[in-house]
Amino acid sequence: MTDTAILFEPLRAGDLVLPNRVLMAPLTRNRSEADGTPKAMAETYYAQRASAGLIISEATQISEMGKGYIDTPGIHTQKQADAWARIVDAVHAAGGRIVLQLWHVGRISHVSLLPEGAQPVSSSAVRANAQTFTANGFEDCSEPVALDKDGIARTIDDYGTAARFAKAAGFDGVEVHAANGYLLDQFLQDGVNRRDDDYGGAIENRMRLLSEVLDRVSEVFDPARIGVRLSPLGEANDMSDSDPEALFAGVIDMLSARKLAYLHLVEGFSGVDDTSEEDRAMLRRLRARHDGIYIGNGGYDATAAAGAIEAGQADAISFGRPFIANPDLPERFRRGAALNEQDKDTFYGGGEEGYIDYPFLDR
Repeated sequence: MTDTAILFEPLRAGDLVLPNRVLMAPLTRNRSEADGTPKAMAETYYAQRASAGLIISEATQISEMGKGYIDTPGIHTQKQADAWARIVDAVHAAGGRIVLQLWHVGRISHVSLLPEGAQPVSSSAVRANAQTFTANGFEDCSEPVALDKDGIARTIDDYGTAARFAKAAGFDGVEVHAANGYLLDQFLQDGVNRRDDDYGGAIENRMRLLSEVLDRVSEVFDPARIGVRLSPLGEANDMSDSDPEALFAGVIDMLSARKLAYLHLVEGFSGVDDTSEEDRAMLRRLRARHDGIYIGNGGYDATAAAGAIEAGQADAISFGRPFIANPDLPERFRRGAALNEQDKDTFYGGGEEGYIDYPFLDR
């Protein structure tokens, strides 16, 4: 049996000093106010999980147009930032570290969620064969419109504004969400990006928006406090690319040159053992290209996480659903204790039940 002690060795990721390598992945919980302001109970939720080596916040939209699901939080108004500041203070008071995940959903949205019933935006006017969560439950995504150059410029400005709000709220850093079929991924992958301008076609063009967003965010946060999340296997939200390895090799080379805090890779959506050998081999080659801290994600348990770190395949592992049901997940891993059963009916939306009432080992 793999010794899990390596999970509790400290790690420096850029300017982020992490006491352990059991990180909390971003988890959409749909429990914010309708205007995107986090509710007071989120202070308790995040503070309960402060023993994570690093908390990566739930995906947080950078603008009204970045919203794609009901009751998700934003970081584009002072009211939202003030609520996030209270959350950050609670996490810090509990001894934790937290970064904010900056999010624009692009085409994974619905007109009912956007200002004045606007159409979602994307790299191209290609409707997603996917659903999103609205006041009526799950509905098909609406037809998007392609961002023009002015729209791209406004979106980059929105990332800058969101980063400034995050900095003022006291976050230890930010993670730029470029994974799972959302806006930045929609520019990266040619299954969606059909453009023939400076933001489409060749890989360097499809990478341009992510690069320009990182330039803008780096004006606010030092690159050593910025992470990026990618999903090269393209399994979410109707994504595909004609040559994913070439694309993500180029992206990872660009990110490595920036000396960011870390690269966070979604390696699978079911479990590490459910990924095909061909995909696992591609992920190994992509990991090998990255010159910096690498965070793996995707169906790990404590043993698999320790094994990946021991083998040099990752520096840390982020855990999603296990952190929902186990606010003291690192301590449970340390002791080899049983995990709480997850209540899947309370994952998305609701109140305190299934959010801040899961038991701790010693409480």
